[in-house]
Amino acid sequence: MLSWLCGALNSPDCMNEPDLFATPEPVKSELRVYSVSEVTKAVRGVIEDQFPGIWVEGEVSNYRQQSSGHQYFTLKDAGSQLSCVMFARPGMWRKAVPLSDGMMVQAKGKLTVYEARGQYQMTVSLVQAGGAGLLQAKFEALKRKLAAEGLFEADQKRTLPEYPLTLAIITSPTGAALQDILNILSRRAPWLRVIIAPVRVQGDGAAAEMVEALEDINRETGRGLPKIDVVLLTRGGGSAEDLWEFNDEALARTIAGSSIPTVSAVGHEIDFTIADLVADLRAPTPSAAAELIAPDTGELMRRLDGITGHLRKQLMLSWERASRRLGAVSQSAVFREPQNRVQQYAQRLDFIQTSFSRAGQDRLQDLRQRLDQAGARLRQHRPDQILALRRQQSVSLGDRLGEQLRRQLRARGERLQRLGEMLRLLSPEATLERGYSLAMKADGTLLRSAKDVRADDALEIRLKDGTVKTVVK
Repeated sequence: MLSWLCGALNSPDCMNEPDLFATPEPVKSELRVYSVSEVTKAVRGVIEDQFPGIWVEGEVSNYRQQSSGHQYFTLKDAGSQLSCVMFARPGMWRKAVPLSDGMMVQAKGKLTVYEARGQYQMTVSLVQAGGAGLLQAKFEALKRKLAAEGLFEADQKRTLPEYPLTLAIITSPTGAALQDILNILSRRAPWLRVIIAPVRVQGDGAAAEMVEALEDINRETGRGLPKIDVVLLTRGGGSAEDLWEFNDEALARTIAGSSIPTVSAVGHEIDFTIADLVADLRAPTPSAAAELIAPDTGELMRRLDGITGHLRKQLMLSWERASRRLGAVSQSAVFREPQNRVQQYAQRLDFIQTSFSRAGQDRLQDLRQRLDQAGARLRQHRPDQILALRRQQSVSLGDRLGEQLRRQLRARGERLQRLGEMLRLLSPEATLERGYSLAMKADGTLLRSAKDVRADDALEIRLKDGTVKTVVK
């Protein structure tokens, strides 16, 4: 290769350099030994003179930007890769589009040799978009396919439980992302039970492991495993190649078919994968996923305190309303003179019974008169069959009327008994039987408020089985 480069370059600079690549002549006196630096400088001269300004198209990978502003990346195709550097110096081109792994770009620059490592690279002065890139093209194709099937639709997304009890995490057990998640969960929700499904999260076969783990969780939850409320599929940041397993179609369909709500948190906030799009919730980072899944214990305690205060206030209001109602009942005539009310209802019942009895007798008398008149008419015309029919109807009518009167009397009697029972329940004796007590002063005045009591006042507490006398201290 070095011989080809120098042979292709017939420049004065090359001619002036020692011919390192010429066929060696027989050693006449002393063999020339070159240093590594001499060889590297010679190669650098050949490369820089042969390729002073070229365009190269390829896919960006391993992109990184230093704090100095210098950008380093690799251009690659199916067969080879080329290291590139773009220096941030006054007068140098500033990138017009943000570079990222997976982009297909066209870069303009010159080839040179980085002598410290003895490798050739391209110093880039201009970059323009050259295509979507192989990985990006695959990503977009799968994205369009799954979107057409409705896997990304909002109505397909399930809502996460507000207070999950068990969380399953599918991730690498050695990744820093898992430690960040566990630290946040232990702070926000120490009561949350966590089940870890260890898998590989990059490299060939990682997607198959994640699919198997998610299927096992769905199959065993509630049987071999506790009931799992949420599944978190996650890993830390990386290049497009590192995250590519999360763009697997089988993994996407397994997430969509999961019976358990699934959260995807892959890479950094700017990273998007197919798993993010099909999951029920996409978190920008693993740490953010932990905060979205687990409620804040401190906030829960504050809410509980608020609810407790509200319930205490409502209880006090209910107690005050009940006390006012009890006071009103105790002052009513029904409470003071229940026997009088019972006698009044009994008198009304007697009056009703008398009225019904008189009305029934009048009705029966009227019917008898009508029957007699009808009998007289029948006897005059001797309609034996009609007479028998009328007699049967009359008897039936009398029976129905008697039954109706008896039902009404029974209903009135039962109502009177219910009213009497209600009066009995509202009486002071029934109240005392239910465990209440009445506090009265020595003069028999009923106490309705603590403000009516003074020190050394003599009180009588009336209970269901007697009276207790006491003195206020």
